[in-house]
Amino acid sequence: MSATCGRTNPAASGASVSKRLILLRHAKSAWEDQDIADFERPLSARGRKAAPIVGAYLARTGYLPELVLCSSARRAVETLDLVATGWPRQPNVRKQKSLYLAMPREMLKRLQAAGGNLGTVMLVGHNPGIADLANWLCHDGDPAARAALARKFPTGAVAVIDFDVEDWREVDAETGRLVAFATPRQIEQDRR
Repeated sequence: MSATCGRTNPAASGASVSKRLILLRHAKSAWEDQDIADFERPLSARGRKAAPIVGAYLARTGYLPELVLCSSARRAVETLDLVATGWPRQPNVRKQKSLYLAMPREMLKRLQAAGGNLGTVMLVGHNPGIADLANWLCHDGDPAARAALARKFPTGAVAVIDFDVEDWREVDAETGRLVAFATPRQIEQDRR
């Protein structure tokens, strides 16, 4: 399956997109040191390699946020730092402890409150919440991408969801359309 599975560019086709949400699960974390608290767990070597691949994909496809809401857990912050390296412009970043292991309703509440008039917002979080949120929000989109998303939201994976709404407070269950779902492995395979 292609890393750009379900990827469309509504702006290029003349379609109107009011709000775009980019959901990013943190990259693979290290588990070697069992004495480290989960909140302080760093990325593994594999995670540090995967995050810039995802960042380059987002830049190449034009999926760049104006604002990032990021769990303040170490692995989420490290992922964001590596993903955003090389972006043409750096977004505003809000690190929030409330996003650490947050469930979908909590993440949605933070998004609705923080989005304002911004067009594109990224949320960096953890499973199972990030996968549940993606599946809960999407009512439409490419069937293959939706099936892949429903199967698994691996570490470092990214989902791009568009909403035909004027205000982030209007975003709710089944109001989004999945336009892209990609994993680091898929992105790397597609670049070969």
